[in-house]
Amino acid sequence: MNTTTETTMDLNNELLTTQKNSNKLLYKAITTGLLILAMLVPTFFVENIIQERANRQQEVVKEVSAKWANAQTITNPYLYIPYISSEKNKNGKDTLINRSLLILPENLSTNSSIIPEERPRSIYKVLLYKSATQSTGNFLIQLPKEIKLESLLLNEARICIGISDFKGIEEKIVVQFNNTNYELTPGLPNKQLDDIGLSAPIQLSSDALSKPLHFGVQIKLKGSEKLYFTPLAGNSSFKMNGKWSSPSFDGITLPNERSISKNKFDANWTFNKASLPFTTTLTEFDEVNKSSFAFGVNMIQPADQYAKTERSIKYAILIIGLTFSLFFIIELMQKKPLHPIQYILVGIALCIFYTLLLSIGEFMQFNYAYLLAASATVLLIFFYTKSHFGSWLTASIFGGILTVLYGFILVLIQLEDTALLVGSIGLFIVLALVMYSSRKINWYQPSLTQV
Repeated sequence: MNTTTETTMDLNNELLTTQKNSNKLLYKAITTGLLILAMLVPTFFVENIIQERANRQQEVVKEVSAKWANAQTITNPYLYIPYISSEKNKNGKDTLINRSLLILPENLSTNSSIIPEERPRSIYKVLLYKSATQSTGNFLIQLPKEIKLESLLLNEARICIGISDFKGIEEKIVVQFNNTNYELTPGLPNKQLDDIGLSAPIQLSSDALSKPLHFGVQIKLKGSEKLYFTPLAGNSSFKMNGKWSSPSFDGITLPNERSISKNKFDANWTFNKASLPFTTTLTEFDEVNKSSFAFGVNMIQPADQYAKTERSIKYAILIIGLTFSLFFIIELMQKKPLHPIQYILVGIALCIFYTLLLSIGEFMQFNYAYLLAASATVLLIFFYTKSHFGSWLTASIFGGILTVLYGFILVLIQLEDTALLVGSIGLFIVLALVMYSSRKINWYQPSLTQV
């Protein structure tokens, strides 16, 4: 009887002990999960710092660009010809009204070369450029049926060019039109196509209207970040080249041909009458949204450390969660529990990685900054793990896993289209490894865990 009672009491005590250990494990797991969420709070503050630094960089770029020249959009030469139109007023009487025609080139060929310049300002670098553009072509004036030749005010005709920012003009612009040179001055007689530009009065006779009128012009222009053109012509071709390895081609259309090498790019665009919804003769009633036809090159900075740092911080929950989970598993397997404060210290070290990455990345390329910040973080946690568990092997395994994890995140940051696929496969593999390594843990009685 006594033996049976003692056996029952021992079983009850063992069950109580098992239940207590299981409850402790559950509480520790819940605490670890809450700490993982708590450690995400500092990452939000770091993300705000990243935005502040990125905005500061944009302010510096705008400040320097405003003093140099802003992004440029060039509208190649076109003719302004006023005429007199006879129209009936409200009383039914004929009234003479001044109207105008805009004559676009029948054929246009443009060749532009871009030389980028990086100007340092404080710790930032601003991308500027100088360009040289040569354009040749001809006008073929075809009047609408309702406009008579004798109604044209040829003595008031002008040749015009659109340019976004006058500050970028390096040399005077001279147009050779119909074998005569004309120096352009600021101001446009008509703002139907451009709000800002240059023009010059030209000599134009009625006899000259029956034949092609040839022109040529060279424009040396400064700007920042972007150089765009508008294909306002019947048939046109544009060639652009520059000493830059990472251009972005955008606008109404992509280049027909392009080549990008280590230190140079070349691009060609062609347009014809069938591909553009306007004619070469525009009246003042015709509306052409010039900006919707613009195209060109955007000189992108290849190392945008702020965008990449912001992308890396998106994976903070993965880094912190897996690190804490790994600590949790190791402490169960080695029966050396970590205090919540120790988890917090490790979490802070993982958060400081992002501030290191941000600050170092402002002085060197992102990949090198990432390597330095990740190395410092891994070494710090490596020695902290060694001091707690007292095992070089455990610390080496932990450090190796962290190194692989940071390397995996760096690969994800470099990827664009396949980042989601690679990230999903990587997470699946990590989960499989965690499940495999924790298979011997007795979650109800950790003291019986097989090592």
